[in-house]
Amino acid sequence: MLNRVYRLAAPRIVEPVEVPVELTADSVAVRPTHLSICNADVRYYMGRRSPEALAEKLPMALIHEGIGRVAFDSTGQYAPGTRVVMLPNAPTEEDEFIAENYLRTSRFCGSGFDGFMQELCVLPAARVLPLPEGIDLHVAAFTELVSVAVHTVSRFERIAHGRRDVVGVWGDGNVGFITALVLRMRHPEMRILVFGRNSYKLADFTFAETYLTTDAGRAPQVDHAFECCGGDGSTTAIDQIIDKINPEGTIALMGVTENPVPINTRMVLEKGLRVYGSSRSGRADFAETLALYEQHPQMVDYLGALVGTVVPVASIKDIATAFEADARKSMGKTIMEWQM
Repeated sequence: MLNRVYRLAAPRIVEPVEVPVELTADSVAVRPTHLSICNADVRYYMGRRSPEALAEKLPMALIHEGIGRVAFDSTGQYAPGTRVVMLPNAPTEEDEFIAENYLRTSRFCGSGFDGFMQELCVLPAARVLPLPEGIDLHVAAFTELVSVAVHTVSRFERIAHGRRDVVGVWGDGNVGFITALVLRMRHPEMRILVFGRNSYKLADFTFAETYLTTDAGRAPQVDHAFECCGGDGSTTAIDQIIDKINPEGTIALMGVTENPVPINTRMVLEKGLRVYGSSRSGRADFAETLALYEQHPQMVDYLGALVGTVVPVASIKDIATAFEADARKSMGKTIMEWQM
């Protein structure tokens, strides 16, 4: 059958193309209903990646955060109309030691392979999971981003030593908000400190203690830390973390940067710190995220604060409206109500 895919052909130019798709015995066809724009999508759309990266990746359909309704399930597991979250990572092998999201052979939607800006997304049955009943659909649209934080916190729980009384999160954006919230849900007794540059953003972190980075001197030392800044803010955040963290603490790096970041290795060695990078997520992380939604309904309420612009999308012009709006924002998620 033919499927319509909306591919970014060049910065700010989206073109519809008809592509053949084959339904196999393990296929689930999902009609997207709500898609969430990620910063990575905006970098492609606005042409903020290097010319080499754009030449390698484009043309390509964007978006790796989204939900939809099942149109057809070859396995018979899901009835038509079932609301599901779509998993963008598609592993092609299993490894005893390496998670699916770190295997170099895995395919990731919206990063070298077509993302969810399609009429129908045909996925393996293992790449969809049913949504909890009654969940806020605008929040559910960015479940992938929440699962990334869940993945990082899960790794922290395996890697970090057991003294976890005070944990710091650097970054007052979406990733910092979600990471601090996941920590709060999973570790209710933990003292969570959030460090950011903007007091108006920090005001939304009502479930944690907040400090401006310029006033970090009055904050206590932390046992472990999460860097959620990325971009130009990574260097100063990592430097401050190394200063504020106790010896043998663990630092999780989550912020994406386009350029190399200098790190004070002398103090990393002197304090005996552990530093690990964390990116994307796997099926187990999505399942755990959905379980957290059901176990802690207040978590979805908190996440609702991140829902920013909601754009009904029924044309190429509407796609442009959504991406241009997202490029102007400083906080929150832009949601496309997908009607293509």
